[in-house]
Amino acid sequence: MTKRNGTRRSARHAWCAVVVVGPVLLAGCSGDGDGNDIPPTATGTLEELAAQAHCEPKLQTDAQELRQANCATEDGRYVLATFATDRGQREWINEANDYGGSYLVGRRWVAVSDAAVIAALRGRLGGTVETASPHHSGSGGDGANEAGHSGHPGS
Repeated sequence: MTKRNGTRRSARHAWCAVVVVGPVLLAGCSGDGDGNDIPPTATGTLEELAAQAHCEPKLQTDAQELRQANCATEDGRYVLATFATDRGQREWINEANDYGGSYLVGRRWVAVSDAAVIAALRGRLGGTVETASPHHSGSGGDGANEAGHSGHPGS
């Protein structure tokens, strides 16, 4: 009987060790696989985020609910936007999704560009990547009427 209780106790100790040490071991393996660690998601004003991304922002919109700037770095060009509210950010992203593209999303900020630029920015700003497919509309289904759609250039 003593052996049986000792086995249970050993199993319980082993389980506790897995529960305590397991997350530590997993944390060491949580990188994205290419050796690049993603930093914690950045926060701050448009200017603070731009500085962290190594960008001199060219302000395009300076309103209470939205500040938006064009940025260019060695990685490429992108748009950086900050929002007064979470709801305003989500509404902006939902509308922007109609145009397609890649979005790096943080708390009340978004960077928009192609996938390669977004990947490089994520290494500086953290955040979550969202990708949208472009929305297509047209009367014949062949895209012939897309130039007149308000969500496309040339309209």
